[in-house]
Amino acid sequence: MQEAERDRVFCRHTLPHFLDVARLMQIESLETGTELPREMIYGAALLHDIGRAEELTEGTPHHLAGARLAERLLPECGYTAAETARIREAILCHRTEAKENADPLAVLLRRADKASRNCFACLAAEDCYSPEQMRIPEIRR
Repeated sequence: MQEAERDRVFCRHTLPHFLDVARLMQIESLETGTELPREMIYGAALLHDIGRAEELTEGTPHHLAGARLAERLLPECGYTAAETARIREAILCHRTEAKENADPLAVLLRRADKASRNCFACLAAEDCYSPEQMRIPEIRR
């Protein structure tokens, strides 16, 4: 992703973004009492945008490509079938609003992904294609 998005002026989907998402998920998990296992948080956060490379080269929506890649990679990293399925589902729905009884992992992933944007400090904000309501105008507590 680092190489694929080298010339991208908007939010990049690289390791700093993945780690920001993981940290925001961990904080919200602790603050809300959800207390998801750290391994689940990091598994979802580190892989949620892994499909972006395929999106750029093949046109596959990155949530679909990412879910497929995560399904293959997570067992190799020691995740159980149930954990893999849960992370895969969170990746699949991280781009849409959570359904009413959504898995807390999916809810936290979406929130953290959106909250990780630093729109208030972005040099390309005026040209951004993200809808205004999706932009983060200030640091949130």
